[in-house]
Amino acid sequence: MHPTRRVLALPAVRLYVASRFFSRFARAITAAMLSYHVYVVTDSYAALGLLGLTEFLPVIPVSLLAGTFADRFDRRVQIVLAYGVAALFSALLAWQSTGAERDVPWVFGLAFVLAIASGFALPPAKALLPSLVPHEIFQNATVVSASFTHAAWVAGPIVMGFIVEPWGFGAPYALAASFYLLSVACMTGVEAPPLTGERADVSLAAIREGLEFVWRAKPLLGSQVLDMFAVIFASATALLPVYAEEILEVGPRGYGMLRASIGVGTFLMAFALLAARPFRRPGAVLLWVVAAFGIATMVFGLSRSFPLSIAAFLVAGMADQVSMTVRAVILQMSTPDALRGRVNAVSLIFIGASNELGDAESGFLASLTSATFAVVVGAAACLGVTGWIAVALPELRRWRPPARPL
Repeated sequence: MHPTRRVLALPAVRLYVASRFFSRFARAITAAMLSYHVYVVTDSYAALGLLGLTEFLPVIPVSLLAGTFADRFDRRVQIVLAYGVAALFSALLAWQSTGAERDVPWVFGLAFVLAIASGFALPPAKALLPSLVPHEIFQNATVVSASFTHAAWVAGPIVMGFIVEPWGFGAPYALAASFYLLSVACMTGVEAPPLTGERADVSLAAIREGLEFVWRAKPLLGSQVLDMFAVIFASATALLPVYAEEILEVGPRGYGMLRASIGVGTFLMAFALLAARPFRRPGAVLLWVVAAFGIATMVFGLSRSFPLSIAAFLVAGMADQVSMTVRAVILQMSTPDALRGRVNAVSLIFIGASNELGDAESGFLASLTSATFAVVVGAAACLGVTGWIAVALPELRRWRPPARPL
């Protein structure tokens, strides 16, 4: 049986993937709506940067604590509690936005809490999947999960773009709350084996153990540093409202399509990877696709054509999908199960730093120069970082998956 069919034959994986789809769909709607909400109300590039900074602030402490909890307690319970909180605060955003769309401090405060909830759920969610599938088909399991996740990232902004105009700012937040509850329902049905190895105490020493493991594992460290700096510099997501309203002049529906296009690219590449066998040299593949991501982002920044902008983001999304798959394989296959919660937490700090700090960097730099300058210069910096990592960490270029679980 093909590895992808073996993955889909597992009931626990099917429920896990459904839960991930619902939670990511809710998060995609919320993230897209928050950016559009803040920009429309404030008409400020700097406000978009401040939103990214607000969502970044809890990432480091929450992720480290959540990862330690994930190596000590039931990972499924942690996920259920986190997404239950996310459902509640998405509903509060919906209520606050009805008839009070200009109350921006409320929006920032609730966005901060949602960032905490998401940060608390992600380490156990990432650490749970390797325990549900055999070692030799983990790459295919990663792609299956990513396929549904990216389908959610595609659908979320499009749905947001079509419902915000007729039904108001509160409708996308209310829909997100309902999908968080669906995610909770699916996760409660997942049956997973107990943690293997010695359970970590919730302590600073346990957190330090995860940090030290990442520091010693050079291929793992290199893949995370590469992703962080590449996305910090080459992220154009925060400036999409500016491109939609001022540069391309395509309005909220065009904004939703722009926001979704990178997800469409990841979704298409995920389908291609479902039919593929595991990479033999994942580290070298990672370097090439990050360079492709930077080039595609530069094309987007220079484009004044809506179809070309969509095409550039499709290519960026395809490169990003391969990058995410390779990074997941390097991380999970390099880490013992007893450390996966904490190591995933460290990884999520890199990811959170790249996403939120990338949004902040783009917004603040654009406010000082222009949106085009911020995107193009950032893409050039991404290419420079990729070359530096390729030379400085040859262990990443040469990395191959181990033959057996650690």
